[in-house]
Amino acid sequence: MFSEKGTGRFVSSRVRDIRPSGIRAFFDLNAAGGGTIALGVGEPDFVTPEKVREACIQALREGQTKYTSNAGLMELREEISAYFSSSFALSYDPEQEMIVTVGSSEAVDLALRAVIDPGDEVLIPAPSYIAYEPITHLHGGKIVEVAATAEEQFKLTPQALQAAITPHSKVLMINYPCNPTGTVMTEQDWLPMTELIIKHNLVVISDEVYAELTYGRKHVSIASLPGMKERTIVISGFSKAFAMTGWRVGYACGPHELIAGMLKIHQYTAMCAPTIAQIAALESLRHGLAAKDEMMASYNERRKLFVAGLNAIGLACHEPEGAFYAFPSITSTGMSSEQFALRMLKEAKVAVVPGHVFGSGGEGFIRCSYAASLVDLEKALERMGRFMQVMQPV
Repeated sequence: MFSEKGTGRFVSSRVRDIRPSGIRAFFDLNAAGGGTIALGVGEPDFVTPEKVREACIQALREGQTKYTSNAGLMELREEISAYFSSSFALSYDPEQEMIVTVGSSEAVDLALRAVIDPGDEVLIPAPSYIAYEPITHLHGGKIVEVAATAEEQFKLTPQALQAAITPHSKVLMINYPCNPTGTVMTEQDWLPMTELIIKHNLVVISDEVYAELTYGRKHVSIASLPGMKERTIVISGFSKAFAMTGWRVGYACGPHELIAGMLKIHQYTAMCAPTIAQIAALESLRHGLAAKDEMMASYNERRKLFVAGLNAIGLACHEPEGAFYAFPSITSTGMSSEQFALRMLKEAKVAVVPGHVFGSGGEGFIRCSYAASLVDLEKALERMGRFMQVMQPV
């Protein structure tokens, strides 16, 4: 048994180099105090719909507690395949081109591990979700940030992508609708990008866990465009749109060769996603779509109220067209994003996430989740407004 003294040398250098999650750091600070309104962690305030919970309970009563296939329940994969076909104009073979994972987070990890060799460059638009960089680092890849600026509504542009590509570039890791900015890419946005991707023979890992949460337009997967399906791994899950964060069910769809590579790793690590959680996910697709749409409508109402409120109190915010995040600028305050978030937490009792944790393009912004109740959002705006009136720049 190792003693605590001197055990640091047993930790790998790659793990030592990883910074703890900036989102969770502010979650822990919020948890330590009372009376704080939490707009930090991206988690729906809805409970998983009753029909879905009942399906899980029934499965437990029936003793459905064994392993499933490594790739997941065939019934679930078939239902996902049908759902993708009707919702996103994408067709995947549930037997050869799909794997059910322990949340979409495992799918991201498996995809990167299956594709990159040490030294390969992974292109990541910045700002973007914080997990992509450390996972790439763990597997020996090199991060290359692609600037996605506020002037471009945080969209990925062909000019920025071209500037970032080198002979060592192998993967483009994307997340639209975007966490943290709420940015959505249209077919017109994607088309010039696909020419570059094909020209430079890049693999695309597309995290589309917020695909259902788009406002005023329909989600367009890059995999649905000409020449892209055969080089794209599409990742999604049930956590966000279906209010199933704690169930940990995600999935990946893509070319058989890439999915088979991911399955090899999955067999030795997770074995399979939890059986009863897969049964609950199946119920969500069969009988939970109406509940999903109702939650979506509620998020849209909150989005309009919250973004308008941020702009009214002096925190300039572009209109997010997807996900459930607002990404307002705090540059007018003269503070760094971390200074602002810490003071907001301490003085106004509102927890947000400093933008710098999402990459270099995030400094000068904060991420606020509006997946909170309307009552809490209104209270948060009131507190933030008072804070903006009395605070002094540092």
